Amino acid sequence: MGKPFSVNTSRFDPYKTFRFLVYLDTATTPVAGISKVTGLKRSSDVIEYKQGGDMIIRKGLGRTKYEPVTLERGLTHDTDFEVWANAPQLLDKGAAGQSLKNLRKQVRIELLNEAGQPVHRYILHRCWVSEYQSLADLDAGANAIAIEHIKLEHEGWEHDLSLSEPTER
Repeated sequence: MGKPFSVNTSRFDPYKTFRFLVYLDTATTPVAGISKVTGLKRSSDVIEYKQGGDMIIRKGLGRTKYEPVTLERGLTHDTDFEVWANAPQLLDKGAAGQSLKNLRKQVRIELLNEAGQPVHRYILHRCWVSEYQSLADLDAGANAIAIEHIKLEHEGWEHDLSLSEPTER
């Protein structure tokens, strides 16, 4: 049986989406400068079937697909994105030892409350980089920062329910 239902009566507003941290593998420090993470989405195929003599079309659960997730950040001197994105190229060149270890990573996304405490954690399993943009368009007439982004394919995600909002004092 699940946990008993409880309501946090001191929480009236939803959490803000601009307060979050992203961690790669078992790192204890977050990835520097992440400014955007696209939403986590999964969908399942519907299998329609009909049982003999029954006029109702039944629906069953088919394969589940997980949409890719994109991480964006301002261009920094941190090379984590580039090293991870280059792992498949190194694998093609025969440097399998280190690059195979770097090909797939677990990604943790933590949503923070107003006090900066993690209140929701999502874990993405067996992520790998399918697209890497090391530098956005350069335009001397624009007022923008240089953005780096990676697109992650993964084999599923889960909501870590061990976190709950700390009681405020």
